Amino acid sequence: MSQTFTSDDLKQIAALGISIEAVERQMENFRNGFPKTQLVEAATVENGGIVRMEDNDINHYSKQYEKLSEGKTILKFVPASGAATRMFKDLYAFSSSYFGVDQNFANEYPSVKEFLEHIRTFAFFDDLKNCMKRSSLDFGDYMDRGDFTTVINFLLKEQYLSYGTLPKALLKFHKYGEIQRTSLEEHIIEGIEYAQTKDGQVNIHFTVSPEHRPLFKKKVAEVKKYYESIFGVRLHITFSEQKHYTDTIAVDEYNNPIRDDAGKLTFRPGGHGALIENLNEQKADLILVKNIDNVVPDWMKHTTIIYKKVLAGLLLELQEKTFGYLRQLDKLSKQRNPSPALLSEIEQFAVKELRADLPDTSNLALLERVALLKQKLNRPMRICGMVKNQGEPGGGPFFTLNTHGIKSLQIVETAQINRKDPSQEAILSSATHFNPVDLVCATKDYRGRRFDLRQYVDPATGFISKKSKGALTVKSQELPGLWNGAMANWITIFVEVPLATFNPVKTVNDLLRKEHLEN
Repeated sequence: MSQTFTSDDLKQIAALGISIEAVERQMENFRNGFPKTQLVEAATVENGGIVRMEDNDINHYSKQYEKLSEGKTILKFVPASGAATRMFKDLYAFSSSYFGVDQNFANEYPSVKEFLEHIRTFAFFDDLKNCMKRSSLDFGDYMDRGDFTTVINFLLKEQYLSYGTLPKALLKFHKYGEIQRTSLEEHIIEGIEYAQTKDGQVNIHFTVSPEHRPLFKKKVAEVKKYYESIFGVRLHITFSEQKHYTDTIAVDEYNNPIRDDAGKLTFRPGGHGALIENLNEQKADLILVKNIDNVVPDWMKHTTIIYKKVLAGLLLELQEKTFGYLRQLDKLSKQRNPSPALLSEIEQFAVKELRADLPDTSNLALLERVALLKQKLNRPMRICGMVKNQGEPGGGPFFTLNTHGIKSLQIVETAQINRKDPSQEAILSSATHFNPVDLVCATKDYRGRRFDLRQYVDPATGFISKKSKGALTVKSQELPGLWNGAMANWITIFVEVPLATFNPVKTVNDLLRKEHLEN
């Protein structure tokens, strides 16, 4: 350690709350790389990896949600950290390179052309126009003369509307006549529709960046009473920030730690996988997870609401059965000769309904079978919605083998797959569904105690990313993703959900899709 880090380095690492052992592991990961995920086959409806709901199932599980959620604490959990800069990537590129003399505007900047042609359609248009007016500039004049760069700068720059530096949660996404709503407000309304308890309590938690926390609190203070009075509910909205002790060290292409001008080590946020720490702090019985940019206007919400209840109903039903079996296993563990018939029944449930990978138990003693089943059943549980693949980049559902040879259902990112292996590439190509980040989670055991979610992370599922910073190549580590390796050892069920539940806003022009416009 002393050969690599100075005493000042050790003080810096300790001040961040990061253990020396964690930094050493990160350095080892840079030297050796992370193993690629071993795909067995794509999870599909046909092979039982994905559950397809029929009409009677939808009706049954939505009713089960209403019944089984009574008396439980429910929380909607929304990862909402980070600025919306990437959402405006094309506008930034345009404003830095366009000087009003390009004759091939439409060919060279097609997305910017689309943005400008429909600029009056966006929910933020009135704010943009008024922002320019406060600087004594007329929006129409600047558009007529083709000074598009000024218009875009007023939208993005921090001294004006600041849309390039604000978080997505605080951008106006949708219009309702004269009213506009931010993504944050749409999540509040969704939460009211499917996360409300019988006594009218709605709990919503947003993960935020430290610099944005005051803006979130200000926005919530502006709208909270309004939505409480409109819907007759009590909103309990909380925030948390990514923990600094989840940051990872950055290195150059030779795996030497990168230092700033003052000689200090450079650390970077560990990606959304770091949020397992934030999720671990939540005390709710049922946690509903959804990304900040995946919201729709009211006229599109019905399908999302129904299927969120269906996923939750399935989870609560499976949890109730699992808890019942765990209590029976507790009793069996105290018996000298537990019932083989009951053990076989529980094993069948574990394999067929929970997709557990059980070894051949025929040669195990009865009490060994009891211990094995308790270990398989007593863990956090998640139900994950999956949409049919539409060519979106990102993770998908697969059967995988871990380093211990255990087969399980996992959400796997493309970066985790060895695409140079023809057999792995073939499995990737055969995938039928995509992960829209639509999760329902249960994080307490059958005795009502919270699991330590950090114990169910697969640390081998992180990956290394590379970025260029001038002439320097910067390597950093992504922790096992929140819904990937961070939940690798959870009980996992995949359910097919309609494409209508997945309408993310990755670029500003996504807001021009019919799903985001007034009906």
